[in-house]
Amino acid sequence: MSSSLPSTPETPAAAPAPGPAFSPLYQQIKGLILQSLEAGEWRPGELIPSEMELAARFRVSQGTVRKAIDELAAENLVMRRQGKGTFVATHAAQQVQYRFLKLHPDAGDVQEEGRAQRHIIDCKRVRAPAEIARLLQLRSGDAAMQVRRVLAFVGTPTILEDIWLPGQAFKGLTAEQIGAYQGPTYAMFELEYGVRMVRAEEKIRAVLPDAEQAELLQVSTSTPLLSVERVAYTYNDVPMELRRGLYRTDTHHYRNALN
Repeated sequence: MSSSLPSTPETPAAAPAPGPAFSPLYQQIKGLILQSLEAGEWRPGELIPSEMELAARFRVSQGTVRKAIDELAAENLVMRRQGKGTFVATHAAQQVQYRFLKLHPDAGDVQEEGRAQRHIIDCKRVRAPAEIARLLQLRSGDAAMQVRRVLAFVGTPTILEDIWLPGQAFKGLTAEQIGAYQGPTYAMFELEYGVRMVRAEEKIRAVLPDAEQAELLQVSTSTPLLSVERVAYTYNDVPMELRRGLYRTDTHHYRNALN
């Protein structure tokens, strides 16, 4: 994919996408870089062109490109590595593996605790119920993948998750594939399906489990659990996952860093 702006060094003819009447030039460059990321020109974990190369490509100054990349880095879409360049962010990278995992052990940290043991209860292709279709911006009755699993830490079942994914984007997903993948699930989505989750929104409340949920988490039905509903989005705010989790908090807590 090749994108460029007109020949006047700092005055593009038009913004890359519909928007306000005026958009700062670095925002327009950011939009063009985002288009390339969305189109898969540079894959997760890959090095993107240097600021000098991008400045020549878009016919703008390096300072303009740098400001655009600053914003992309702040949004966790790219990662700068000192002396190496700028890379497309990936959930496979050690420093971002736990970006969307907010449940932390009361003693120690996530890395010391180690990878969760995954028990896949179900993985099937279904017609999306109306509520699920609405949250994933599908038509009611469109195909969806439904996954139910339990995540255990140090042998203790701690999280019960129900995951819904657009059926077209995740066609062929199997329980064996999810269970066997050694890295983060979002990294598998990137590698196997070309879907990168770039941000998420969550709703949290306290609930009591029903009998089935209590049995899977090995708690009583009177045990309070943390209910976390997450919608994860890929580029351009396209929802690609609905995840509903029930979290035990007797040995863990939900932690969020506010910037």
